[in-house]
Formats: sequence, structure tokens, C-alpha cells
Amino acid sequence: MPAAPATPAAGGNVLIAHLWRATRCLSFLVFPLAMLPGRANAQQAESRDWWQKIRDKADQITAVHQNDLYLSGYIHHGRNTYTAERIRELNERHAWGAGVGKTLRNDGGDEESLFAFGFSDSHFKPQLMAGYAHLWSWPLLGSGLEVAGGYTALMISRADMYSGVPFPAVLPVGAIGTSSAKLMATYVPRLSRDGNNGDVLFFFARFSFD
Repeated sequence: MPAAPATPAAGGNVLIAHLWRATRCLSFLVFPLAMLPGRANAQQAESRDWWQKIRDKADQITAVHQNDLYLSGYIHHGRNTYTAERIRELNERHAWGAGVGKTLRNDGGDEESLFAFGFSDSHFKPQLMAGYAHLWSWPLLGSGLEVAGGYTALMISRADMYSGVPFPAVLPVGAIGTSSAKLMATYVPRLSRDGNNGDVLFFFARFSFD
């Protein structure tokens, strides 16, 4: 099994602690693939290389001197998936929450982020998540604004799924704003043909500061 990452330094930084827990969970999911018959040694070596790359990238992102603050407040449920009666029962306008993170921005304006976030979900219950996001950015005609699109790979904990045990997910992310302030959104697709799950847009903002 790959060596566990070192305990984050001083102060018990909440963000780093969440991120180490999330990456440990991901490693438990991925590492058993290295034990398949026939290619055990090669796959174990590949797994170690993969794990080292994750640690190196996490170190690069967390070394950035700027900090990110995330704030949320709105969830939109697809009107073709949920009935009007069901939507009245769900939390849309009070999805309050906050999070912290770090973002590494390259010369081209593309961003890689690590984050930990908590908010009030559709059922007014806490949802916790921590993970990684990659955004590709394009300037808007010299306006000082940019649009961005990409994905997030994260661990999520919800009271109504798996008894709160964190589970992995990969979701699309879009954004508009500047390098220091962005309005962002992610989409959760419909999870079954029965409706009343998924088809949700989650809106939030990210502010970067020294």
C-alpha cells in the first residue's frame, strides 16, 4: 500500500486536513486495481507513481500564498424533473454555505484548485465536500472578465446517501468573473429515470485574497 501522506503542518489547518482525508479515501478506491492478476508488479509501480504525482500537485497548489473563500446560497432544481409541489418542499434559496481553498493559476489563466466546502443541501441538511477542480479560462473581449469551464473530482458526504459515508464524484464546473472573484456553478445530472433526484444546478462564488 502506498505510504500515507505526512500530517499537515502547524495549526491543524482545516482545509489540508479535509484534503488529506479525501485523497486517502480516493487511494483506497484506486489502489485495489493494482492487485489484479497478471500485472501486479507493473500496476503497483504505476499506482505509486500516480500517488506521488497527486502529492506533488497538492504540494504545488497548497504552496500558493493566496487563499480562496467560497460562499453559496442558491440551488436550482430542473423543472422537468421535479413537480411544482416537490420543488416547494426543497431548499433552493437558502443553500447557505462556506468553504476555503487554494488555487494555482498558470500563465495562460488556467486554474487548478483544492477546496473544502460545506452548505445546506436540497433537504436542509449539511453537505460536506472536498476535492480538486481544473478550469480552462478564456478572456471576454478585453473586458477584464473571463469565462471558464472544466471539472471537479471530489468526495461528498450527504446525510441521505450511504449513511453519510463520503463517496467520490466527478462533475462539470463553469464560471464567469475575474482571476480574484468568480461566480461559479456545477451541475448534478439526473441519477435515474424515476426523477426526483439529480438535475440540479448549484451556484456559488469564489473570492481569492492574500
